[in-house]
Amino acid sequence: METQEIRKYPVGIQTFDKIREGNYVYIDKTKYIVKMMKNGSQYLFLSRPRRFGKSLFVSTLKAYFEGRKELFDGLAIADYEKEWVKHPVLHFDMSTAKHMDERGLLSELNLKLQEYEKIYGREEGAENPNQRLQYLVMRACEQTGLKVVL
Repeated sequence: METQEIRKYPVGIQTFDKIREGNYVYIDKTKYIVKMMKNGSQYLFLSRPRRFGKSLFVSTLKAYFEGRKELFDGLAIADYEKEWVKHPVLHFDMSTAKHMDERGLLSELNLKLQEYEKIYGREEGAENPNQRLQYLVMRACEQTGLKVVL
């Protein structure tokens, strides 16, 4: 008699790739990505209470737009998506900036912007975070020829 593997619950794990690569239990929400893509919205606002899976869904979107097809085997989106284009993704996880004052928040944002500026370059005249982000999006689009996902 063959025994079935017991899969663990992903308690405290909020990243899609860790859940899928670690073979944890995953409730497939990728049909919502299909719905979002068919809707053609340029922006998506996730308004849900705490602990309702916003971070996990954003992590799932990140993996999708990075073209990580292998993570989606057996999920709803695998039947929909055929091209799996790897877009440049600028992901800013601001959960590390909780309970900070303005100075701390700007410092944290600066570190996150620097990570992407190492990849796509930095405009010398861009000083504030808005200008730097705008430049990053333009450079990533120019370098890859693809729309940038933020």
